[in-house]
Amino acid sequence: MPQDDALLDELLAVALEAAHRAGALLRDGRPDDLEVAATKSSPIDVVTEMDIAAEKLITGVLAERRPDDGLLGEEGGASEGTSGIRWVVDPLDGTVNYLYGLPTWAVSIAAERDGEALVGVIAAPMRGETYHAVRGRGAHLGERRLRCRPAPPLEQALVSTGFNYVTEVRTHQAEVAHRLIPRLRDIRRSGSAAIDLADVAAGRLDGYYERCLRPWDRAAGVLLAREAGALTGGRPGSPPSDDLTVAAAPGVFEPLQALLEDLGAWHD
Repeated sequence: MPQDDALLDELLAVALEAAHRAGALLRDGRPDDLEVAATKSSPIDVVTEMDIAAEKLITGVLAERRPDDGLLGEEGGASEGTSGIRWVVDPLDGTVNYLYGLPTWAVSIAAERDGEALVGVIAAPMRGETYHAVRGRGAHLGERRLRCRPAPPLEQALVSTGFNYVTEVRTHQAEVAHRLIPRLRDIRRSGSAAIDLADVAAGRLDGYYERCLRPWDRAAGVLLAREAGALTGGRPGSPPSDDLTVAAAPGVFEPLQALLEDLGAWHD
């Protein structure tokens, strides 16, 4: 509908503005003596002053441009809204990478309605890349339309994953990866779920899986991968969830998902 087209255009413009401004703040404002402001789920998982500042900037843009929308933000921002649109925001995905001065981190912003993502933007400032997707309109890196890779046999697939910050969970994830490696070309770990999902969309990876992703970790990236032609899900027959998120090229997705189920990738 034309009304929906106008809404999608507006949501995309707002998401791009917020992501670009937050990305610039994080890139240009990172102090040399970056201090840890608090901890998240374990001593290894840190949240920085810049992380909080980026979310504050994003929520300020959203409040100014879309004051009636709801919000779910990683750093504690949450509101119901009255418009039917909810923003799902990860102001700094790849916090530990950022803390250590590694370049693989991103700003991830999605707008959803009735639990379905309409717009997703992932800005990776240190790559000089901004990805965006709109439901039904495809996924793009700048102006370039993205397509996931043609599916190789599973044993030739390059797959990425991530590890949780909780030691017991991370140990189990390492055991699953150990059993998975002989059945794939190889496994990568970037430290940013948003960038991994964007790389599936861009054809740089054949697939990606991770357990314990929260909505803000996956909302924009799952839409991006799906609009680039990848299949997305969780456990067999289920959508992506906190239990498991899988995104892969058609032909890789189902065997990868089945193998992860056999290996108990979602178990404690």
